[in-house]
Amino acid sequence: MDAAVVDISFGHFENAEQIAFWNGAGGGRWVARRAEIDALLAPVQEALLERAAIQAGERVLDIGCGCGATLIAAAEKVGPGGSVLGLDVSAAMLTAAHEFTPADAPVSFVQGDAMVHHFKAASADLMISRLGVMYFANPVRAVLNIRNALHSEGRVAFACWGELRDNPWALEPLQAAYDHVPKLPGLPPHAPDDFAFGAAEWIEKVMTDAGLRRIRLERHDIALDFGAGAGLDSAVQTALAIGPAGRAVAGQPSEATEAAIAAVRKALARYAKGPRVVVPASFWIVTAVDP
Repeated sequence: MDAAVVDISFGHFENAEQIAFWNGAGGGRWVARRAEIDALLAPVQEALLERAAIQAGERVLDIGCGCGATLIAAAEKVGPGGSVLGLDVSAAMLTAAHEFTPADAPVSFVQGDAMVHHFKAASADLMISRLGVMYFANPVRAVLNIRNALHSEGRVAFACWGELRDNPWALEPLQAAYDHVPKLPGLPPHAPDDFAFGAAEWIEKVMTDAGLRRIRLERHDIALDFGAGAGLDSAVQTALAIGPAGRAVAGQPSEATEAAIAAVRKALARYAKGPRVVVPASFWIVTAVDP
């Protein structure tokens, strides 16, 4: 089956800010740094796919599929007898995913909001996500809706960032940028954000309240090469593309922006080892079963 965008659904108004962000600056930055980000996140994807244990012939749903790296890897595992449906709110990222997905891969794409998208009931064996489940205004409702796509005993496996304090790759550039630009507005606890699923207790509550069972969390503390082998300047660009420092710097006057970026560079410089910039990171791999 040829890779194709097969449907578009509308998002929930509570997720409007996130949808706008990923269809604007946020999605644009990821697309521009797609190759570097995929290289950076390869260890996260590897850990996720190991726990997902995708089998040939399975039907897989990839939530927040972004530019398609995890979706393509899943498609290779399911083979021609299976299928992978990639869903994301970002048109730009889906366009990139479509561009880089092999034409004969057993995949399809949907631009939609997983919190309200009308999934075909019992159409999937497995839901996966590489860092794509933290952005729902109502995560319990989102997981309940995703469950509609899973058949009984269907599996869930996703990766999400740990807490901000455990991710120096994001925290230290943000703190450095704050010396030159205003702080981002404070968020309520567990509001949609890169680190909304940082606390284990919150993840377990969301999964339990959504009716999932056999919930398992595995913490991974590793070091990620933000330079992707291309040095400090590359690391700075990637950290600004995927981390909160990029949001803090966006839209600020040029003088303040330049000073903030220089500060981010200085913060990351201490992690530089030749062409690699190896910064500590922490993420969860979460698995569960739909009863």
